Amino acid sequence: MTALRGSRILMTTDAVGGVWTFSVTLARALAKRGVQVSLVTLGPPPSEAQLAELRGVSNLELEITDCALEWMDPEGEDVERTRGALGKIAERTKPDLVHLNGYREALYPWLCPTLVVAHSCVRSWWLACRGEEPTEARWRTYVNSVEAGLAAADMWIAPTNTFRDCIQSLYTPPRQGRVIRNGIDTINQLEPKENFVLAAGRLWDEAKNITTLIETADRVDWPIKLAGSTSLSAAGFGRNVETLGDIPHGELLDLMSRASIFVAPAVYEPFGLSVLEAATAGCALILSDIPTFRELWSGAAIFVEPRNATKLADALQSLGRDAAQLAELQRAASGRSTRYSAAAMLDGYCKAHKRLLGLTSSGLSYASRDLAEMCA
Repeated sequence: MTALRGSRILMTTDAVGGVWTFSVTLARALAKRGVQVSLVTLGPPPSEAQLAELRGVSNLELEITDCALEWMDPEGEDVERTRGALGKIAERTKPDLVHLNGYREALYPWLCPTLVVAHSCVRSWWLACRGEEPTEARWRTYVNSVEAGLAAADMWIAPTNTFRDCIQSLYTPPRQGRVIRNGIDTINQLEPKENFVLAAGRLWDEAKNITTLIETADRVDWPIKLAGSTSLSAAGFGRNVETLGDIPHGELLDLMSRASIFVAPAVYEPFGLSVLEAATAGCALILSDIPTFRELWSGAAIFVEPRNATKLADALQSLGRDAAQLAELQRAASGRSTRYSAAAMLDGYCKAHKRLLGLTSSGLSYASRDLAEMCA
């Protein structure tokens, strides 16, 4: 870690989903160890609760832009404006390394090594959720941009072997991707467990498959709490479902510390930070039987066929009525979660950053090169 102290990293992020939790956790850990981090938001601005997570952190500067996220701008209409905005930030902060939590920004003429982290992509989402390739012209533009960004990056990383292999197959980047598991800080379980089921995340996202969980509501004894925004009408959820909407991250973690069961019926999930947070908080896990979840949680969760509401209801009902199995699964999930710690994630990214910083021996640096091309 000593080799990174005093280095400067420009890291992009967004405030829409798990990328924010990942970026904040990593950026704070790097800053604590003497790395100067410029964390740059793309897309919708962070909430006040999200901003509070970064207040008072030394060596960390937050830059909020209104530049479009690539999946919200598949046609690339905001590319040049984003290029200019990031170029000006880079000119001022002079990073030694650019860590991108997106793809197309790797195409900009950075004057230092670039790392791309593949958290998700629309093409793989589309195939998993809809069973076909996106065919509209704007998504072809997006796919081409992702492919080019991966090819341009000096290194790219995925959070699971499953998703690394998926990206490798879909986009055939010239460099083999590396795997660094996402990680979080330990959650202190301060509250006694209560008899309710929790699901959380971007519930409007069809990949989360929340409708299958809602279909179980009248067939299980325990109430189901949904944390996160949803496009579905609460009127049709049934008597057993409580919608909480978007709640601050701290409140969600408190809810997890009280929930007995956490369920994730997703049909697509490159990692699943909310599952990890719930496991760390001592929840028993009922997950959809997809490769990512098998890779991470095999032996520490109950797996149910995706989109099968009957089997999901049976699993929820059976676990809720079996106190011994419930306690066993809670211990198993909590124990497995220790593999995916913030410290382990930090160690992995520090090694990757050190390797990339070795590329600066070529002479590229923001201190010695003219940025007019990038900022034009």
